[in-house]
Amino acid sequence: MSGTVGAGGPEPTSAASGEPGRASRHREDSAPGARDPKRTARGRKRTAQGSEPTPPGFQPTPPGPGSTPPGSESTDQDSKTMAQGSESTARASEPAGEDGVSAAERELFGGRLRWDDAFVEHEGSVARLRFGQMAAALPRMMGVVLRAGWETDPRALAGVVVAQAGQGLTTAFGLVAINGVLGSLFANGPTDDKLRESVPALVLLALVSVGMAVLAAWSTAMSGRLEPQVERAVSLRYYRAVTRVEVAATEKPEIQRHLEAGKFGTESARRMLSLSVGASNVVIGMVAAAVVLASLHWALLPMLLAIALPKAWGAVRSARREYTSRRHWVDHRRAVATLLQYLTMPHAAGEIRAHAAGSLLLRGYEEMSGLMETEQRRLARAQARTDLVAAAFSGLASLGCYGVLWWLLTSGGLPIAVGGTAVVAIRTSTARLTSLVQQVNRMYEEMLRLGDTEEAVRLAAGHAIPATGRPLPSPVREIQVRDVSFTYPGATVPALHRVDVSVRRGAVTALVGANGSGKSTLAKILGGLLLPDSGDVWWVGPEGERVEVREAARADVFRSVGMLTQDFPNWQMTAAANVAVGAGDRPRDMARVREAARAADVAELIEGLPHGWDSIVFKGYERGVQLSGGQWQKLGTARSLYRGAPFLLVDEPTSALDPHAEIEAFDRLRTLADSGVAVVLVTHRLAATASADHIYVLDRGHIAEHGTHEGLMGRDGGLYRGMFDAQAAQYGLTSFPVGAVPAPRSGMAVPPQQGTGAAD
Repeated sequence: MSGTVGAGGPEPTSAASGEPGRASRHREDSAPGARDPKRTARGRKRTAQGSEPTPPGFQPTPPGPGSTPPGSESTDQDSKTMAQGSESTARASEPAGEDGVSAAERELFGGRLRWDDAFVEHEGSVARLRFGQMAAALPRMMGVVLRAGWETDPRALAGVVVAQAGQGLTTAFGLVAINGVLGSLFANGPTDDKLRESVPALVLLALVSVGMAVLAAWSTAMSGRLEPQVERAVSLRYYRAVTRVEVAATEKPEIQRHLEAGKFGTESARRMLSLSVGASNVVIGMVAAAVVLASLHWALLPMLLAIALPKAWGAVRSARREYTSRRHWVDHRRAVATLLQYLTMPHAAGEIRAHAAGSLLLRGYEEMSGLMETEQRRLARAQARTDLVAAAFSGLASLGCYGVLWWLLTSGGLPIAVGGTAVVAIRTSTARLTSLVQQVNRMYEEMLRLGDTEEAVRLAAGHAIPATGRPLPSPVREIQVRDVSFTYPGATVPALHRVDVSVRRGAVTALVGANGSGKSTLAKILGGLLLPDSGDVWWVGPEGERVEVREAARADVFRSVGMLTQDFPNWQMTAAANVAVGAGDRPRDMARVREAARAADVAELIEGLPHGWDSIVFKGYERGVQLSGGQWQKLGTARSLYRGAPFLLVDEPTSALDPHAEIEAFDRLRTLADSGVAVVLVTHRLAATASADHIYVLDRGHIAEHGTHEGLMGRDGGLYRGMFDAQAAQYGLTSFPVGAVPAPRSGMAVPPQQGTGAAD
């Protein structure tokens, strides 16, 4: 068994799958180190599989014929690179510091590059596992898999169990058949007679071989049928739970970390099933061999144990040493992966060449690679010593056992046929011990991650949005926020304090204020995403009937609201899907998709793409295109309009638009309000608030003042007027004229309002 910690080298082969590092690949090299930093900064996390590769747009491209590596554009640069390379080669031979951190890591990362992610939660757990703990954990791990399999496909699970039990029986029958063949061959009498007498046992042995092959194939078919079902069931259970968690709960770091950790266990259920099948096959085979040996002669069972135990000890020790080394140096490997990915990223190409950044990265790569090669040599030497010790003890045990076997044979206490059967059983049983230890190691780690998933589901259920509640009035005409306060988890200062706001349909309500004043938080309160710590949020009907948001059916609340958040997601899907996701609870209506796109002034752009609405709006895929920030903002606006909700909350909807497009966007919002939609506008562009029906000015979580644009501008020393005049001064104006945003125009495209039940 050999582990590899070299830079970019393959990981240990998974015993269950035969694929390099399949059981842990997503937690190491292809973990965050392989992500594009721009996407990481935007908060795009790994997928449900727990293993997000580098996006297609940033995958390294092999250099073409005749291409030159970075940093070799000139003779001067060549000489510098060679000199620096010689220096780094010398440094690579130097040992790392006492903490195992190389000089390159300190220079580039300030120390060890360890990801603050939930996927590293259990690193090192297997290294602390003792042999007795491993043996005791095996039945519990198999029980977890059996329960998951029984819940998804009992028939397939029964097929796997029957096949495994059958293979154990065929192993036993095979040893009995071997004993019969040997007994016939070693009996007294003519050779022809002995051969004829051995025919029944040979036929039985052939049937046993066929039966084992059939049962192995049946087990493969049933486990192959069961594995994806188990993964799907666990994944759906997890993701359905986490998508129902209250938004405020996800703001708590301890809860978010638990929920994030659960993501990596969804695939563990599948791997545990595969590993369990392999481990149970080995265990059942060994038990069957032990039972047969004990039935032939009581002394044969201790012989089997005496030979097997040293091999098991060696396998466990080697596995733990390799695992410990791999986990210790995985941080170096992540650092290496981070360095290498920059060398081929298009957005870094300029600095790689112009600033000679490639030379710095290559020096770091060379130094860290040298250290990891040194560690690989150390690990190989230590593993060789362990193998020698284990082989020596096992050899001594074998010598003693075969000596006892010889004594039994020569003294007449054991027939020769039984002795031959014992040798076959001992050799076949001990040969698979290393595989068993590797599988149990993997199973234990996967069990911890599957436990994280179960804990995440339990935690999510305790913080879930209620599935029931009172229906909203039909239709809702106004949202009233009364004396509302809200503090984010872990914060000492309230984001909102005793806030009163009214939002009515057919009007534009603007929320303005400095950064951190509470505007976006108030918008989330209005949309039902956050519940206030104190105070009330009333959804009011035409006759004054009202329902408080805590008592309301939240599904009705969400159906009544369309949102365009400041950091809305850019889905890596088609343009049509990016709009239709605004109403993901309804079948896609392409006519309404196009109508919403026209209202957001993005239809012409999308329809002009080579693949139109089927274009994937992310460069790097087939049919992929790259949209600008302003184009994305228009597409996000179309998404919020497609929902057709009577209340529309837009947070900085024009931050990426050019001046003309910005004026048109605010114009469209005004027209929407005139059609009966309640528009809540969160913005820093105070010129746009001139046409708002009511303006609320927030200051450090309080409503500092509110009123119309004209009324607020008439207050000397008022906060709104001060901000407005400050923006006007940037353009050399004393003040923007009232009505800087054009009045509503006739004939504007307004998407039809989709029926939303109680809110209409």
